[in-house]
Amino acid sequence: METEKKYKLTDEYRTIRCIKLYRIEALKDFGAVHKGDKGGFIGSEVNLSHNGDCWVWGNARVYGNARVCGNAEVCGDAEVCGNAEVCGDARVYGDARVWGNAEVYGNAEVCGNARVCGNARVCGDARVYGNAEVWGNARVCGDAEVYGNAEVCGDAEVVNNADYIVFKNWWSSGRYFTWTRSNNMWRVGCFYGTGEELIAKAYKDSNLSGREYERVVKYVESI
Repeated sequence: METEKKYKLTDEYRTIRCIKLYRIEALKDFGAVHKGDKGGFIGSEVNLSHNGDCWVWGNARVYGNARVCGNAEVCGDAEVCGNAEVCGDARVYGDARVWGNAEVYGNAEVCGNARVCGNARVCGDARVYGNAEVWGNARVCGDAEVYGNAEVCGDAEVVNNADYIVFKNWWSSGRYFTWTRSNNMWRVGCFYGTGEELIAKAYKDSNLSGREYERVVKYVESI
């Protein structure tokens, strides 16, 4: 049996990256949505399921082959695109972006200026927020929180807050860098590799940089 439609595309639209996105309007009451309520913008009905209570709110945008389903919500100025999926009871809001083949599901939240992309997964009761980034084949799950300026990438898995540490380069650039426990890897600017590789690269830049990165790496090894 064909699913009863819960929304329609209106004539109001905006163009993003040469793609027309249409504001949606509810055709019936469901969840916190009432008939006649205007929602956010989607590229087509592929992007938002007619099943469940899922919805796109405000000025949020969902397009490409991205899908929002279940009871998931995309709100604020958030953007979901590419082949990304937001499902279950997940929420993406604020100025957050989810794209690529990324998935956000369960009770997970992605918000603030956070970015989730590549083949990354955020699930369970996990939260990604602030300026944090999760990408590559990384997983953030359980009740973990990845926030601030953290970058979780590669094949890292974060299931609680002890699974990564964010440091600040206090001796020169002031930028942040991240160590992940599961794979014992470091993300520093454009560099991604082992502690030994990081130290070697840093010494090529300067003795000061090498000495300080070596100090940080040895500290992490000691704990």
